[in-house]
Amino acid sequence: MDRKRKWVLSSGALLVLFLGCMTTALEVPLDLPQPPTITHQSPKDFIIDPRENILIYCEAKGKPHPSFSWTRNGTHFDVEKDSKVLMKPSSGTLVIDISGEKAEAYEGIYQCTARNEHGTAVSNNIFIRQSRSPLWSKERKEAIMVQVGVSLVLQCGPPAGLPPPIIFWMDNNFQRLPQNTRVSQALNGDLYFSNVLLDDTRNDYICYARFPHTQTIQQKQPITVKVLDMDAINETVAALYNYTNNLFVDSPSGERRPSFMAPLGRSSTQMALRGGVLELECIAEGLPTPEVSWYKESGDLPSSRMSFHNFQKTLKIADVMEADAGDYRCTAKNSLGSAHHTIKVNVKAAPFWISAPRNLILAPKETGILTCRVSGDPKPQIAWSVNGVPIKDSPKDTSRKVEDDTVILSDVQTGSSAVYQCNASNEFGYLLANAFVNVLAEAPRVLTPPNNVYQVITNNPAFLDCASFGSPIPTITWFKDSQTSILNRDPYVIHNNGTLEINVAQSLNSGKYTCIASNNLGTRENHVYLEVKEPTRILAQPEYMVVQRNRKAVFECKVKHDPTLIPTMNWLKDNGELPDDERFLVDTDSLTINEVTEEDEGTYTCVMNTTLDQDSASAMLTVVEEPDPPTDLELTDQRERSVQLTWIPGDEHNSPTQKFLVQYEDLLHQAGVWHNLTEEEGTKTTAHLDLSPYAYYSFRVLAVNHVGYSQPSQPSRQYRTNPAAPDVNPTDVHGVGTEHNNLVISWKELTGLQSNGPGLQYKVNWRQKDVEEDWLSETVANASKYVVSGTPTFVPYEVKVQAVNDYGNGPAPEAVVGYSGEDVPMSAPESVQVLVQNGTLAEVHWEPVLTSMVRGRLQGYKVSYWRERSLHQAEAQQEEQQVLLFSGNRTDGRLPGLKPYSLYTLNIRVVNGKGEGPPSPNHNFETPEGVPGPPSFLRIKNTDMDSLTLEWGPPQDNNGRLTGYTLKYQPVNSSNELGPVEEMMFPANETTVILADLKYSTRYKFYFNAKTIKGSGPTITEEAVTIMDEAMKSDQVDLATQGWFIGLMCAIALLILVLLIICFIKRNKGGKYPVKEKEDAHQDPEIQPMKDDDGTFGEYSDTEDHKPLKGSRTPSNGTVKRDDSDDSLVDYGEGGDGQFNEDGSFIGQYSGKKEKDTHEGNESSEAPSPVNAMNSFV
Repeated sequence: MDRKRKWVLSSGALLVLFLGCMTTALEVPLDLPQPPTITHQSPKDFIIDPRENILIYCEAKGKPHPSFSWTRNGTHFDVEKDSKVLMKPSSGTLVIDISGEKAEAYEGIYQCTARNEHGTAVSNNIFIRQSRSPLWSKERKEAIMVQVGVSLVLQCGPPAGLPPPIIFWMDNNFQRLPQNTRVSQALNGDLYFSNVLLDDTRNDYICYARFPHTQTIQQKQPITVKVLDMDAINETVAALYNYTNNLFVDSPSGERRPSFMAPLGRSSTQMALRGGVLELECIAEGLPTPEVSWYKESGDLPSSRMSFHNFQKTLKIADVMEADAGDYRCTAKNSLGSAHHTIKVNVKAAPFWISAPRNLILAPKETGILTCRVSGDPKPQIAWSVNGVPIKDSPKDTSRKVEDDTVILSDVQTGSSAVYQCNASNEFGYLLANAFVNVLAEAPRVLTPPNNVYQVITNNPAFLDCASFGSPIPTITWFKDSQTSILNRDPYVIHNNGTLEINVAQSLNSGKYTCIASNNLGTRENHVYLEVKEPTRILAQPEYMVVQRNRKAVFECKVKHDPTLIPTMNWLKDNGELPDDERFLVDTDSLTINEVTEEDEGTYTCVMNTTLDQDSASAMLTVVEEPDPPTDLELTDQRERSVQLTWIPGDEHNSPTQKFLVQYEDLLHQAGVWHNLTEEEGTKTTAHLDLSPYAYYSFRVLAVNHVGYSQPSQPSRQYRTNPAAPDVNPTDVHGVGTEHNNLVISWKELTGLQSNGPGLQYKVNWRQKDVEEDWLSETVANASKYVVSGTPTFVPYEVKVQAVNDYGNGPAPEAVVGYSGEDVPMSAPESVQVLVQNGTLAEVHWEPVLTSMVRGRLQGYKVSYWRERSLHQAEAQQEEQQVLLFSGNRTDGRLPGLKPYSLYTLNIRVVNGKGEGPPSPNHNFETPEGVPGPPSFLRIKNTDMDSLTLEWGPPQDNNGRLTGYTLKYQPVNSSNELGPVEEMMFPANETTVILADLKYSTRYKFYFNAKTIKGSGPTITEEAVTIMDEAMKSDQVDLATQGWFIGLMCAIALLILVLLIICFIKRNKGGKYPVKEKEDAHQDPEIQPMKDDDGTFGEYSDTEDHKPLKGSRTPSNGTVKRDDSDDSLVDYGEGGDGQFNEDGSFIGQYSGKKEKDTHEGNESSEAPSPVNAMNSFV
C-alpha cells in the first residue's frame, strides 16, 4: 500500500526532545474540555523603562478559552475604567500607555487570573518597578596629596540606581585608566592603590556610572592626586605640610609587609544564595606590591565554576551550591612577608523545586495525587489553593485530602475538574505552580503523525515516538514488521510516554514498527519506519604540516559515508570560517593553501556533515621561514686583541635557530667586503672575537635555521685596534730558477689584515746550501718574488722570507730549500745494449749519465726506436719513430710491440727540467722470425657441380720466410652438421688451386692459413655451394610463376565450380554424381613432392631465414669473399670446443648454430628448397 511517509531525523537534539517528552506532564488535546493553563507571563521582578509603554504578559490556554482578570497590590484592578490600560483580545496581556503619565503611578504587584468553567489558574506576583538613574550629588573635592609609596583609596560612591549602575574609571580624554596588580577597581567601584608612584600624579581621576536600562552615563567630579617625594623636600616644608589640614596619609612610605585594605581585619562573613554568583574580594597594600592567592580551607575550589578577576584579587564562583559554603582564605605576599584574611561563606537558598505538581487527567472513579516538593534554606512554607482560593477557605470536598506537600484525590467524579496552586515561600523568595485535575472519559488517540520515517546512525540510540492521549491513560505496546510478539525486552525499552528506545541501533533494526494505544474505551494503532544508516567517517585525516612561507600547503580529508545521505564538507580555521582569500582552494577531499603566510598558521579542521551526523579531524599548520636578523649588537670587554660581541636574536619563525654566523668588515684595508669570523650555537647570544692589530672592525651577525640564513643584522659600531709588529710571515715560500744562472724566490703576500701595521715589507734571505757562507738579504715592498742572479747551475739554496713593518719584525722564518736554474744535459748515456726476447719484445740497457752532466733535476731517459725494414726485403722502408720515456734514474727498459724478422735502430737521451741531452750513438738490432699474418685474401671462383677454384694472396706480414699454406675444408649438410675434414698443403709460391670431386649442390666451408718455420698464422674462412645438375634445374622451375600452370589451375577451379553446381542440382532432383572420381581424374602431377635417390633431396636448410652460414657472402659475380670479421670453427661449435689437433686435423662437432647475417635483408618465410639455394648464387 502506498503511504506518504514523514521523515524524522534521530540525533542528539531528538534525544533531548524525547527525554523531555518522557518527563513533562501529559498534554490534553485542545479539542477536549480542560481547565486553564498559564502559558506565558512576565518575570516576577519586572523593571520597566519609563520612556516606553508597560507590557505585562499573561497568556493561557483551555477549553473553553479562558477569560482574564487582574489584581494590583492585592485588590481587583478594573482595566476597563483606566483609559491608559488595554487588555489584548483573547489574552490577559496588559498594555499600559504612559505617555503623558508618570510611570511611578503604575508601580506595584500585579497578578493575572485565567478562568473557565473547569477551573481558575493564577500567575506569579509580578513586581513592576521603574528603572532609575539618579544624579550624582554635587561636591567639591580637594586635591589629595600623598607621599610616594603609601597606599591610597579613591572613593566613587555612585548614586543608588535601579538596577545598580556599572562603574568604571576614565580620564578627561575618555580613556580607561590603566589597572594592574598595584592599581585596581574594587567591587564597590572604589579605586585602590597598593602603593603610589610619582607617575600617579594627575588631576583627572574620574568615576563614571552607566545605568543599563536607560543607557545613561553619569560622571563624578574629577579627583586630583599629587604624589610627593618627601626626601627631596625641605624638612620645614614637610613639617608645614604635615601640620596643615592633615593632607598626608599617615602610612609609612618605605618597603613594608602586606596588609589588607578590604576587607578589614583577619576575618569576615559573606552570604550567597544557591544558584547565584559568589564574589569574594581581597585587596592588599604593601611595598613591593603584594600578590594575592586563594584557597578553600575545608576543600578544593570548584575549578569548573570558578574564575579569578581583577588580577587575582577577586574570586568568582558561578551557580553557587550548598557545597560552596565554608572558609575561604586569601593570602597577600611580597618579599617582606605575607598577610591572611579568612572569609566565612554561608549559602542560603530561596525555594527551589524538587518535584513540581503536574497536571492530572483522571477518568471517573479514579484516584490521583498532586505533589509539591520543594527545598530551600530556611525550609519553605507550603500553601495549597484551588481555583485561586486557599483550600482552607474553599468548600469542603470529601474526595480531597491535603497532607503538607501532597493533595490526594479519591473516587473523582465528572464535573470535579479544578486548578490547584502550590505556593512555597521563605524569606528569600517564593515558588508558585498551577496543576489542573481534569476528569474525562476518552478513548485513545495517537498524537504522533502516521508513517513517520526515523533515521539514525548505526550504534546510536533510536527513539520511535508514540505520543498518545486517552482517559484512562492508554497502554502502549509495540510490534516490528509482521511479528506478533510485543517488543518489551533487550534491546528495546518502552518509556512511560510510549516512546520506544533502541539503545544501540543496528542495520537489522531497520523496518516498520507499529505502536498500539488501548484503554477500556478503545484501541488505536500507528505505523512508523526506522532506517539505520552507516556512520560518516574520515578515513584519511589531515596531517600536521610545517611549510615554508610562500610555499604550498595541502591538507587531505577523505571521507566514507552512507551512500543515501548527502555529505557537506566544511573547512574551519581555528574553529572559525576560512579567510575570504583566493589562495584557499577547497576541493572535494582536500584544502590547498597557496603561497602561505604567517597569518595562515593555525588549526585547520575538516568537518563532514550529513543530515544525521558528522565527523571532523584537525591538523595544525606551522609556517616557517628564515629567522629575522639579530638586533642590538653591543661590544663589551674591549681589549687589544679581542672584544665581546652580544646581540638579541630575532624572531625564529617556528624554526629554531641552529647557529649564528659572525662576520666582520675591515674598513681600513678592504671596505665593503664582509668575511666570516666565527660561528656560535643557536642558543648563545654572545661571542668572544679574537682580533688582529691595525684594523677598523665592524661586525654583523646572521642567524641560521632549518630554512636558511637571515638577513644580516645592522653593523655594530666601529672598533679600531692598534698597530703592532707582524704576527706571521709570508707562506708558500719557494726557490726555483728560471734561467741556468738565477734563483727566483717567491712567496704569498700578507693581507692588509695580516700586516698588523703600516710600512709592510719583506726581508728576503738566501745562501747556498752546504757551503760555509753568510746569508745574503734584500728587503722589498709590494712584491711577491725576488730574483737572485749569477748563481751556479742547479745548486741547492736555503731561502727564507720575513715580514717587517714600521712596528717591528715578524717571527723568525723557517728556511726552505730551493734550486737555482737548470741547463740542458751535456752528455748521453753510454754502454747501450739490446737483449731481444722474442719477435715482438726486446730489452735495452744503458749506463746512467753522471749527475754533474745532467745539470738539472733528472726526469728520466728517452728511448727512440724505429723499424728500418723487414729482413726479407733488401731495400730499407723506414717506419715512423716510436718514443718511450723511462722516468727516474733508470738503467733499463722494455720495448714492446716490435715486428718479427725486422731490422730496428735506437738511441737514448737523458731528460731534465730544461730539456733533452745529446743522443747516444745509434744501435741496430734484429728481431727473430714469427708466425705469419693471415693470407691477404681467399676467393672462390668457377663454381661447378663438382669443382671450384680457390685463389689467395700472401700475407701482408710474412714475419719470416714462408714455408707454405694449409687448406682445410668440409661439407655442411641440411641440418647444419659438418662433414669430414679434408686437408691440403701448398708451397709458398702457389696462389691458386682447383678442387675437384666435390658433391653437387652442397655447401662447403674452407679454412686457410700461411706458415713459417715458427708455425701457422691466423686462419681465414670462406663458404661456397656447388651447383646442381641441369636436368634437376629444369625440374625445379618455380611452377607458381609459369603462365601455363596458372591457366591450368584456373581451368581446374572453374571446372570444379561447374561440377559442384551440377551436383547440387542433381542432388535436389534426387540423382547422384561421382564428384570424387572426377576430381581424381584431374589430379595435378606437378604438385607432388620431389625426392632424390636417397629420399633426402630438398631437405637442406642452413637457418629458418635462408641465410648462409656466418662469415659467408653471395656476391653477384659468383665469387665467395672472406668476411671482414674474423671467423673460425669455434664460432660453429658449442662453448668454443672446436680446435685443431697438433697434426693440423680439425676436431669438434659442427653444431648448426643459428646466427643472422647483418648484411642480409631477405627474411622470407618460404619453405627452403635446393632451387632457392641455387638461385641465391645466380
